[in-house]
Amino acid sequence: MMGRTLTPEELRTYQDQGFVVIPGLLSPDEVERFVAYDAAQDKEARNHLDNHKRDAEWKRIATHPNIAGIARQILGAPPFIVQTMYLEKHAGEEAKGTAPHQDTHYLPNEPNTLMACWIALSDTDQENGGLCVAPGSHTRGLLGTHKATSMKDHQVWETEHLLRDRSGKEWTERFYSFEIDGLDRSQLRFLAVPKGGGVFFSGMTIHGSYANVSKDRVRRAFATHYVAEGTWVLRADVQATIAAF
Repeated sequence: MMGRTLTPEELRTYQDQGFVVIPGLLSPDEVERFVAYDAAQDKEARNHLDNHKRDAEWKRIATHPNIAGIARQILGAPPFIVQTMYLEKHAGEEAKGTAPHQDTHYLPNEPNTLMACWIALSDTDQENGGLCVAPGSHTRGLLGTHKATSMKDHQVWETEHLLRDRSGKEWTERFYSFEIDGLDRSQLRFLAVPKGGGVFFSGMTIHGSYANVSKDRVRRAFATHYVAEGTWVLRADVQATIAAF
């Protein structure tokens, strides 16, 4: 089934700014189907990064023609799914944001083709903890980081991951809640993305989110990370990518 494709202007925006906002990727019925489905599931299941392999409803979004098709257009090659995440953030709860970062720090890959699509499953904006990006930051290379420090706004954690290169050599590295060194909040653009719309962005684009400070508005989002066919993902836990088509 043929899906949505970017116009030449939208593709230039992605290439120049490192991201592009596209409305209407999912229909209202498709959004409500997934939200209702997830509400009936064990919430611990959300912690898996490979639910696109385990669950048909997760796979349905990650491989949706409007989403995977645009990923293929951007990458210029068949997209392979690295991981999927459902991100629900309620007002007044402890669900904080993710400090501004570049995804390549979390998902090192060779050659670096990493990109993502962040789908709004509710109306999202700055007030309820929607996505923010630093336009043009994808051109600055992989930047220095430190562990996130604002526990009011962001999750703060550390963990270890096993990495494996193409030759089979293995080692462990310490990962943490990455935050970009020297980043000023004024460099960020806070996006308003309507339900069913999405943001495509490069793995080098600085992005993140802040706490939901609304009175009663939930912020729901579904994120899928893709790489081009032939890319090697170094993290062993998400190394077994699958084709999006």
